[in-house]
Amino acid sequence: MQVTVSSDLARSVVSDALVLPVFADKALEGPAADVDPKLGGVIASALADGEMQGKPNETALFHVIGDLGVRKVLLVGLGDRAKFEPAQLAQYAGTAVRHLGKRNVHEIAIAVPAEAKDPFTAASFIAEGAIVGTLDTTIYRKEQERPIDVKSLVIVAGALDRGALDAGAKHGKILGESVNFTRRLALTPANDMTPRILAERAEAVAKETGLGFDSLDEDRMKELGMGALLGVSQGSSQPARLIVLTYDGDPNSRERLALVGKGITFDSGGISLKPPENMHEMKYDMSGGAAVIGAMRAIGSLKPKINVIGVVPASENLPGPDATKPGDIHRAMNGKTIEVINTDAEGRLILADALAYATMKLGATRLIDCATLTGAMVISLGHVVTGAMSNDDAFRDEFLAEVKGCGERYWPLPVYDDYLNQTKSEIADLKNTGGRPAGSLTAAAFLREFVDGKPWIHLDIAGTAYGDKETPYQAKGPTGIPVRAFVTFVEAEAREGAPGDGVAAERPTVAV
Repeated sequence: MQVTVSSDLARSVVSDALVLPVFADKALEGPAADVDPKLGGVIASALADGEMQGKPNETALFHVIGDLGVRKVLLVGLGDRAKFEPAQLAQYAGTAVRHLGKRNVHEIAIAVPAEAKDPFTAASFIAEGAIVGTLDTTIYRKEQERPIDVKSLVIVAGALDRGALDAGAKHGKILGESVNFTRRLALTPANDMTPRILAERAEAVAKETGLGFDSLDEDRMKELGMGALLGVSQGSSQPARLIVLTYDGDPNSRERLALVGKGITFDSGGISLKPPENMHEMKYDMSGGAAVIGAMRAIGSLKPKINVIGVVPASENLPGPDATKPGDIHRAMNGKTIEVINTDAEGRLILADALAYATMKLGATRLIDCATLTGAMVISLGHVVTGAMSNDDAFRDEFLAEVKGCGERYWPLPVYDDYLNQTKSEIADLKNTGGRPAGSLTAAAFLREFVDGKPWIHLDIAGTAYGDKETPYQAKGPTGIPVRAFVTFVEAEAREGAPGDGVAAERPTVAV
C-alpha cells in the first residue's frame, strides 16, 4: 500500500472513498463539518437520527451523488471525545481499510480529526493501522472470499505540518509492515515454519535492513552447554536454532538492550501431551520470537541511536522417542540444573538458555523477553492486557511509562522471592514448574535466575498474542504484540540516551 499525505481540506479530496471521524457526542465538527454541506447535510441527519452513534469503530457508509470528488463517504466512530488518545487512530484507520477494502475500494483518503494535535504521531498511527488492517488469515486460500486490495491511502491533514506528517507516515508504514510480517510468521503452520525456516526468515530480514545475523545450530549450542534448550528439541526431528539479530545504532555506547522471544514453532506439550482440542493453535507458540524478529525489522529500518540485540530460541516440542521425560534433569548454559516436572512447561527452558546467552556472550546490559508462556496469564488478565514482571521496578516502570500510548496494554505484576521457592527442586537447582498457584509469577521467578542480575522485564503474552475473534480493525489470529511496544521503547530510549551515555534527547529521523 502506498501511503501519502495531503494538505487539502477534506471537501477537496479526490479518491474512491473518504473516511471521516465522528465522536459519541454527535457534534458535527472538524472534517465531517467541512464535508457535510456538499453532501446535503446527510451526516448531520445521520447523527441527529441516531443512525450513527459515534461509538468506537462503528461505521456508516454513504454513496455520493454530486460534486464531491469521492464516490463513497465512510463515517468511523472514535468514541468519547474527552477520552480521545492518538493510538485510537490506528483502529480508526484499520476499521476504514477493512470496511472499504472488502467492498472493492482501492483508493482511500482518510481525514485526521482536529483532536489529533501532533502530526507525526497522528500520521504514524493512521499509516500503521491502515496497513495492519489489510492482512487476513486466509493466506493459504487459492481464491480469497473478499480480498482487501487497497493500493493507496492518502492522509488528509489540512494545515498540519507537512514535514512531520510525511515523517510520521513513513514511520507508521514501517511499523505496520513489521507488525504484519510478525503476524504472517505466526500464521504460517508448523510444517512450513520449522526452526530452520524461522532462522531463514530472520536472515532475510537482516539482509533487507542491514542487521547482523547469526544462527547457532545444535552443535554450537552443545559446546556452550545449552542443555535446557536442547532438552526441549530432543523429541523432534527438526533441529533447534538460536537466532541472533544485531543492530549497532550507537557504537560509542556500551549499553546493549536485548529483546528475547520464545520461538516454539509447534508445541504439542511433549510427553506431557496437551489435550487435542485447539492444539492446532500451538503454531502460535512462536509469537514471541516472531515479535522479536518483526521488531528488529522495524528497528533496522528506522535506525534509532541505540544498540539492540534480538535473540530467538527456536524449537519444536514433540513427544518423539528421544523426548525429554518428566523427571529428567538438564543443565542450562549458566550451570544451573533443572528438573523437568512437566514437559509442557518448555518455554521457560528455551528462554533460560537464550537469556543466559544474551548476558554471558552478547553483552546485554538490559533484557526484555516476551513469550506465550502460561495459561495462568489468560486467567488473570484475559485477552486484554499483557502482564509485565521484572527484577527491577525502575526499569519496569520506565518501560510501562514509555509504551503507555503505543496501542498495546501492559500491567505490572510482582516477582517476590517467595515465588522462587515454589520452583525449588529436591534433586536439582530448580524445577520447571511451581504448580498451579501464581503460575505466571513462578515462571517469571524461574526466568529471573538466568539474567545474571541484569535489569530484566518479562512480558507474558499468552492472552494477547492472538485472538479468536475478528475486530472491525483487525482479522482474527495473531495480533503482532509486542512489536509496537518494543519499537516505541527502543525509540524512546534512543531519544533520551541509554543510561549513563549522556545522549541528547531528540526525535530520531525516519530512514527511508
